[in-house]
Amino acid sequence: MSNIKNKFVIFGNPVEHSKSPQMQNAGLKYIGFDGIYEKHHLENGNDIKNSFLKNNYLGANITVPHKEDAFINADEVRGLAKEIKAVNTYINENGKIIAYNTDAPGFLKAIESFGFIKNVLLLGAGGTAKAIALALKSKNINVTVLNRSQGKLDFFKQHQIPCFSWENFKPEIYDLVVNSTSAGLKDEYLPAPKEILEPILKTAKFAFDCVYGKITPFLALAKENNCEIKDGEDMLLYQGVLAFEYFTNTKANEDLVEAMRKGLKVE
Repeated sequence: MSNIKNKFVIFGNPVEHSKSPQMQNAGLKYIGFDGIYEKHHLENGNDIKNSFLKNNYLGANITVPHKEDAFINADEVRGLAKEIKAVNTYINENGKIIAYNTDAPGFLKAIESFGFIKNVLLLGAGGTAKAIALALKSKNINVTVLNRSQGKLDFFKQHQIPCFSWENFKPEIYDLVVNSTSAGLKDEYLPAPKEILEPILKTAKFAFDCVYGKITPFLALAKENNCEIKDGEDMLLYQGVLAFEYFTNTKANEDLVEAMRKGLKVE
């Protein structure tokens, strides 16, 4: 008998920066689960189903830019992911791909530390933005989406979520500004022009960036304008814990969450 462990991966492009393996492997080790979690660089999102099944993966996470392709390629989608039309978690259930979105609940858990939030500006319109927008809406929090172009805004219009491109944006006062774009991940770009962002950040209380492990230009600008800031580490942790529960069929307790957080912090 081959002694290959149960294999889990994260699909992405790029994927080398991902800290998901160290977090998930810390969790697997903590509960004594015979498995290993690795990175899988995937160029073409349409290959995701074939790649998942061919490699006999038990479960996978999906990161940028494949979340929408992963949704289309799944055999069955469960929960809020059906509405979001983007998934970040695959489970192999008897040869069928079952898909979930753990970004939405992961994000809500991550912003709990800010306290009461009523009005949010969300930058970007990709799979992560869709998850965050519907998560906020499910909690009756007002959310407005701002994206570079009109192209990706149909989803938000269909869900009666106010949305604008940079050209036609009319700002309000927001408690929280969220960057869901990859600006600042591998570069020093802001997610929107400074002349749009700065006046908004001056009146906002909080700023959250889905990019983790660094102070992005967006968070630096928010801090200069006296916002309380937070990077995406908690969102990554909590969406990862939820995915881990699906992967291993266990319920995470506080000790497991801490073990995964420690794994995440290993340099």
